[in-house]
Amino acid sequence: MSKNKVSIIQAFKEFIWPRKGIIFIGLILIVISRLASLILPLKSKELLDEIIPNKDIDALISLVLVVVGAILLQALTSFALTRLLSVEAQLLISKLRAKVQKQVLSLPISYFDNNKSGALVSRIMSDVEGVRNLIGTGLVQLFGGTITAIISLVLLINISPKMTLFVLVPVAVFAVIALKAFGYIRPIFRKRGVINAEVTGRLTETLNGVRVIKGFNAEAQENISFEKGVDRLFQNVKKSLTATAIMTSSSAFLLGLASVGIMGIGGSMIIDGSLTTGDFLSFTLLLGFMIAPIVQMSNIGSQLTEAFAGLDRTEEIMNMAPEDDKEVRTIELKEIHGEVKFNDVSFAYEEGKEVIHNISFDAPKGSVTALVGSSGSGKSTIASLVATFIKPDSGLITVDGNDLSKISLNSFRSQLGVVLQDDFLFEGTIRENILFPRPNATEEQLQEAIKAAYVNEFTDRFEDGIDTLIGERGVKLSGGQRQRIAIARAVLANPRILILDEATSNLDTESEALIQKSLGELMKGRTTFVIAHRLSTIRKADQILVIEHGKIAEQGKHDELIAKEGRYYELFTYQSRI
Repeated sequence: MSKNKVSIIQAFKEFIWPRKGIIFIGLILIVISRLASLILPLKSKELLDEIIPNKDIDALISLVLVVVGAILLQALTSFALTRLLSVEAQLLISKLRAKVQKQVLSLPISYFDNNKSGALVSRIMSDVEGVRNLIGTGLVQLFGGTITAIISLVLLINISPKMTLFVLVPVAVFAVIALKAFGYIRPIFRKRGVINAEVTGRLTETLNGVRVIKGFNAEAQENISFEKGVDRLFQNVKKSLTATAIMTSSSAFLLGLASVGIMGIGGSMIIDGSLTTGDFLSFTLLLGFMIAPIVQMSNIGSQLTEAFAGLDRTEEIMNMAPEDDKEVRTIELKEIHGEVKFNDVSFAYEEGKEVIHNISFDAPKGSVTALVGSSGSGKSTIASLVATFIKPDSGLITVDGNDLSKISLNSFRSQLGVVLQDDFLFEGTIRENILFPRPNATEEQLQEAIKAAYVNEFTDRFEDGIDTLIGERGVKLSGGQRQRIAIARAVLANPRILILDEATSNLDTESEALIQKSLGELMKGRTTFVIAHRLSTIRKADQILVIEHGKIAEQGKHDELIAKEGRYYELFTYQSRI
């Protein structure tokens, strides 16, 4: 079995066996329902061969009551079956979605860099839906259909072995065609999941980037791109519909041939007196009961094939290694002091293309380390290494003397604060966004964070204050306002290690002055890493690392580096002239 191909045994162990109680009740209900459904054809023989010739009204009334009772029993068991199993199937889908979402969030940042968010949404929401056909009525109907077909077959043989044999030949041919078709359809369903995720991913991107699209008058090319994706989806569906149509038409043709043969054989047997009219009617009705489940099985079979294709893709995600590997990351830090050391650290996003080379430096507890350099020099990569978003390819990073690659991510990140250049805000209110790292913080703590980041400087002008709705990604706020909310969020988190990546990039001069004050408060006693293009923001740093081409070109305090008249001096004097 391939790693990402779910076998029937695996599906049975994971989804069916844990729910054996409910499924067993479902099986009992379907057996009762199918047995009740056989009353009508069996009583038809009695009606034609005994009651009508004898003109027995009492027997007719009894027969009608028995048949009505059987139909009522069938309806009740059918309702109970659907209610019981469909609800259980939907419960399983919701649990599976939660399980897949939890697994996706546990994956490393690199996975998200390589996969569109819309595609991931599709994998979490759509791929698991097919499982309802395993637990829901599909599987039980397959079992019930098999029972009905076997019982009907025994009764048919009992009425006429010759006619039964004639029927079994086209049924066997249809079974072979159906099995071939299912083998052909499964990869198509798998591919459909991939295409669906790609199309959903592109659509999500389009909707998120609607301002850019309208700004560049690019609606037409986005429409073409989406139409191409939708057409690929259509071509895939067309393939599976062709296979399903072949099954349906072949079943209609073969079973039609069987019916014509029965008319001929049955008619001749009634004429020569070896078969009664009642037997013939019973045989015809029972034949329907044997054939209907077989045709139904082809539909259920394609549903189960779709379920397995979705589970294959889900299994693919569930088999991925989470970033917080409990066997490797065994160190639990109760309280971080904040001493960070890089020792000969190198990293490459692509093999053979190192972004930083043999970096070594110490960031003592409570110090401010500023990273400067031209765009693409490796500053953000160093910050990402500190934040554990990525792991070094070689060398060692330690926190309070512990190997960072062996520290539990949960214990480390609970004491980490990050303010990014384009910081993400969630749809909702300003209050909810600031409370994000500590939802249970007191009103006093919240207000302290708001004042520290000067958020109240603009929220006081809003009618709803900090309960103002900010729209998706905070579209209703200016860049500077979003940045201050992000800083307030970091203040409230009360981290021991702080990463500020271009934290003042979106601010006007007045806002920047306010933020510089709040950042001063935020950085007190915390080990801070600051990435900034505006060199004026990092004059007070304990050490400045000038990063060029992934290496430390210069290291020291502002005044020392200015006195050296090297790369930092060039950058600083160039900015001063602007």
